[in-house]
Amino acid sequence: MSEDVFKKIISHSKEYGFVFQSSEIYDGLSAVYDYGQMGVELKNNIKKYWWDSMVLLHDNVVGIDSAIFMHPTIWKASGHVDAFNDPLIDNKDSKKRYRADVLIEDHLAKIDDKINKEVEKAAKRFGETFDEAMYRETNPRILENQAKRDEIHTRFAKALNDSNLEDLRQIILDCEIVCPVSGTRNWTEVRQFNLMFATEMGSTADGAMKVYLRPETAQGIFVNFLNVQKTGRMKIPFGIAQIGKAFRNEIVARQFIFRMREFEQMEMQFFVRPGEELEWFAKWKDIRIKWHKALGYGDNKYRFHDHDKLAHYANAATDIEYEMPFGFKEVEGIHSRTDFDLKSHEEFSGKKLQYFDPELNKSYTPYVIETSIGVDRMFLSTLSASYCEEELEGGESRVVLKLPPALAPIKLGVLPLVKKDGLPEKAREIIDALKFDFKCQYDEKDSIGKRYRRQDAIGTPFCVTVDHQSLEDNTVTIRYRDTMTQERVDIDKLSDIISEKVSMKNLLKTIG
Repeated sequence: MSEDVFKKIISHSKEYGFVFQSSEIYDGLSAVYDYGQMGVELKNNIKKYWWDSMVLLHDNVVGIDSAIFMHPTIWKASGHVDAFNDPLIDNKDSKKRYRADVLIEDHLAKIDDKINKEVEKAAKRFGETFDEAMYRETNPRILENQAKRDEIHTRFAKALNDSNLEDLRQIILDCEIVCPVSGTRNWTEVRQFNLMFATEMGSTADGAMKVYLRPETAQGIFVNFLNVQKTGRMKIPFGIAQIGKAFRNEIVARQFIFRMREFEQMEMQFFVRPGEELEWFAKWKDIRIKWHKALGYGDNKYRFHDHDKLAHYANAATDIEYEMPFGFKEVEGIHSRTDFDLKSHEEFSGKKLQYFDPELNKSYTPYVIETSIGVDRMFLSTLSASYCEEELEGGESRVVLKLPPALAPIKLGVLPLVKKDGLPEKAREIIDALKFDFKCQYDEKDSIGKRYRRQDAIGTPFCVTVDHQSLEDNTVTIRYRDTMTQERVDIDKLSDIISEKVSMKNLLKTIG
């Protein structure tokens, strides 16, 4: 999938009520978006799939909903006040600002692409006899590119871990990385920029307290650790899940809803015994990749990417990356956060945040495994995976969103063949009977073909057409979105046919 298709997805999102630019009538607000009538349904279904997979399928995971505003010392304790920075660099000619680490990562990705293209060419040339591993180990061009990549990568990882901004800039110069806009290498120094939004709480200027919009939802879980553990009588290991808004003053916000200033996270912090964290880290990696793959977007579309630079609190970290139209990108992070957060809050608050383990007969600060997924990125990967342009017989074409039925905003389109003879009333009857089970949409405008196309474009898995025969024998024509096949079925059987396919329960059963 190319950037060209990505542009089509963005325009499709607006045309069919999935995503709008925020404050559009005032020329918009950069990197802030609103979800339209279809978008909010899809987003809610994604959140439900995640929430139920956490709190229904695991009897030791419970949920909370913590406030966006929190005591400012929390962000001091978490390290965000001092360390929540991005390394930024400006191009003097285009006046555009970039993240230095992203420029280098994109350069590394280009070398990877070059190597992979070389391998693909050879695979075509040699056919079934091709030994990819041997080719990678012996081909001079591949070895040369791999050596170049490894050297840059080693320098890059070291510069990141040492927070060496001068060396990050030097890598950009040595690799001759140009500004995508001006095409020049006229770069400024690299400098750090804190991503938190600050505001004031209080009625007078003198008495106002500086507070932050939370840049992540995790801290609301950590400061409530004991509240949940004691009131829920939770035994370790246990998890606390939360879905909520977070805010980051991204200077380089781009790629539609992939990187936004106001976004939504689905996070789960899983508290474990010290020493068992890496075992749980591996377990949660398996659970989470299974959750993604169950949606059927293609197993080859996912990969794990281990971090070059570990955050100050982590002893292991990996990303689940999905192949977006613009390359493999992170949709979920899984981190072994050690006991950093609870210990830090204990130190800054002066309150004891320990767990008494009755089996070991001792108190300790639990270690934490975090799974953190961006709702908006998950939404984007769902749109990217589902968007299809199909050529049909007779020179026609259609745009269809092949959304997993459980996530589709509308499950059933009900279409009377004509707007008279009692057909609209019969169609309304069907909706009234089924609306308690799933979201239905009534549509009577335009030809039946155009109505099918509209339902395809929003990803509706089923359409039923009510015609004159429906009044005689209580049957309708049901049409299946992906195959476009149609069959005549009894109206009384509609609920069973559709429920089985759109059921969140059946989707959860594939992972539970």
